Amino acid sequence: MLLALADIAHGVIDPAAPVLYADDEGVLRGRAVFETLRVYGGEPFRLDAHLERLGASAQRLRLPAPPTDEFSAAAVAAVRAGGQPDVTLRLLWTAGREGGGVPHGLALVSALPPGLEELRARGLKVAVVRWAPGLLAGAKSTSYAENIFAQHEAAERGADDALLVSLDDTILEAPTSNVWFRERTRLLTPSLELPVLAGVTRATLCELAPELGYEVEEGTYPLERLLQSNEVFLTSSVREVAPVVAVDGRAVGGDGPGPAAAALQRGLRAAAGYPEPS
Repeated sequence: MLLALADIAHGVIDPAAPVLYADDEGVLRGRAVFETLRVYGGEPFRLDAHLERLGASAQRLRLPAPPTDEFSAAAVAAVRAGGQPDVTLRLLWTAGREGGGVPHGLALVSALPPGLEELRARGLKVAVVRWAPGLLAGAKSTSYAENIFAQHEAAERGADDALLVSLDDTILEAPTSNVWFRERTRLLTPSLELPVLAGVTRATLCELAPELGYEVEEGTYPLERLLQSNEVFLTSSVREVAPVVAVDGRAVGGDGPGPAAAALQRGLRAAAGYPEPS
């Protein structure tokens, strides 16, 4: 549910107002980039890091650099207009109209997806989807059809999400999340040298993990190693730390969500200055 909308050039506008032309290249060709982040208590979490990544994605798509100050102001205004303290914030930067139009920037505030805490409590079931990454892997482009297709394929197989694995059996990521697994006190996650997204939540947990007694290792890992691990979880800005309890119907990491995911979730909320729900 869209709660509020701000244009970087005009400020807060009616969420029902038309804002993009039909020939905007973001609509016609997917020449647009975006960011999605969580707002805790009215404060966008790590907004600067998301704006930096928005700029990196724009560069990958040969789009002009998004104006950071204007986006930051629009984000804050949209969150305030949304009237709710805990929401999802999306930033969108499009190429503009076909034939050399002016780029367009928007900040959208939406209600959080329902059932996130219940999902975390029971843990996710994921299905392996074989994946051949394209040239824009690692960029937050609105050309997201393949990612959504992977999620739909997983859902058709009775899973909550997809685990993207390359044709040579290397673990990559989930369609909207980074992947982690635990071997005793080591947390392993695919290297950013692979075609995966440099998640802001991923970076946050890399900073927090040593304080919680875990060593972080980044590398290239086969699927079987994850399946034999002590614990598996996904991380993203909106879903935060989401335990995985089964891969293709095979239980992983024991009988339920593991201790590292729980500790990292608490650490993430603490970093955001926000308590865990009781």
